[in-house]
Amino acid sequence: MERETKAELAEKNERFPVVHVHGGSAIRRPLMLLAVCAVGLIGYLARDFLIPTAAALVLALMLTPVANALERAHLPPTPAAAASVSLLALLIAGLLGIAIPSISSWAAQAPYLSYTLERKLEGLRSSLAIVKQVSDRVEQATTATPASPETPAPEKVVVRERSMLGELASTTPVVILQIGYAGVLAFMLLAHRNDHRRQMLRIPLTWATRVRLARMMRDINDRVGHYLFALAVIYACVAVAAAGALALLGFPNAIMWGIVMGLASFVPFVGAPLTIGMVALIALISFDDWLRVLGAPAALLVIHFAESQFITPAFVSRRCALNTVAVFVTIALLGWMWGAVGAIVAVPLLILLSTIAAHLPSLRWLEVMLSDDRPVSAKVAQKPALVSVKRPPIKPPRQRRRLATAK
Repeated sequence: MERETKAELAEKNERFPVVHVHGGSAIRRPLMLLAVCAVGLIGYLARDFLIPTAAALVLALMLTPVANALERAHLPPTPAAAASVSLLALLIAGLLGIAIPSISSWAAQAPYLSYTLERKLEGLRSSLAIVKQVSDRVEQATTATPASPETPAPEKVVVRERSMLGELASTTPVVILQIGYAGVLAFMLLAHRNDHRRQMLRIPLTWATRVRLARMMRDINDRVGHYLFALAVIYACVAVAAAGALALLGFPNAIMWGIVMGLASFVPFVGAPLTIGMVALIALISFDDWLRVLGAPAALLVIHFAESQFITPAFVSRRCALNTVAVFVTIALLGWMWGAVGAIVAVPLLILLSTIAAHLPSLRWLEVMLSDDRPVSAKVAQKPALVSVKRPPIKPPRQRRRLATAK
């Protein structure tokens, strides 16, 4: 048989391409799917434990810059962690002290507010009454059946709902335990973060794995910790601006709604629009002139647009940007599984996951899927090398021989 030329071999490969079958990948995909389903099932069934644990992890990362600043002021790690958690607890207690009286007053005025809303929507209801009558007549004409005297009258089923006080009495102890557990765990993570870092660096056997682990912990601290702290400062300013704008318009409980606007900003795509819609509804109930009715949601809309389009992109690093679809799906999934806390911690956990995937070659595909325009590893590669992790100098061969001879 004559030896085939390179051109003939290339033409044959184009006509009959060789298909490589990888048995390992075929087995790995179902296992990966089963692992994802198992993680989702565990996250849903163990939500009472995982919700405060995830909240404590996010709080510890957010308070890390504060604890580092206190340690630079010559405060030991444990008192610095205690001071950071105590400051956050005092802030939350102050916000609750402002919000609880406002919420109780709104609950007491609920019948009056519903009557006011019905009165203001009476004109719209009367204009839609004709359309409703026509639709009712068409439905009666299409579904009318002769009534038989033997047909018994339907029985009424009365469902007794649990009262609000009963719900609060059953859920309050669990919530208090979860808050206490999250606070203690956040304090322990902050106080022993340096010890945990040193212990984790002792685990790897090779030098390359140790350096990779050190860089991963550094990037987690930089990306997630500083990102959360910067967002907390920005959203606190949003809360102050929203409360001031609503107070100038004479909006009732302006401080409470400013706080709600600041907290809702932690949930992208959903939190701020829902808050603006609720403020618009309250403005429609509370005010009679359309200037203030439209002015309250318009002021919050301007504040949200300025924060999301100008302030946050200017002060928050571009390295924290994620894929919009991934962020939206994660917020929806964790919000369904864990409620409001899951929606708040969704983005920090997603940044944490993308940072870990950036340093693991086996999870590089996940990093590409979660990144906005380029993988996180390309952004991480631009950072300087670690200063704290130094490899011991390698001595020249002649010097090593001399040392061996001297010994």
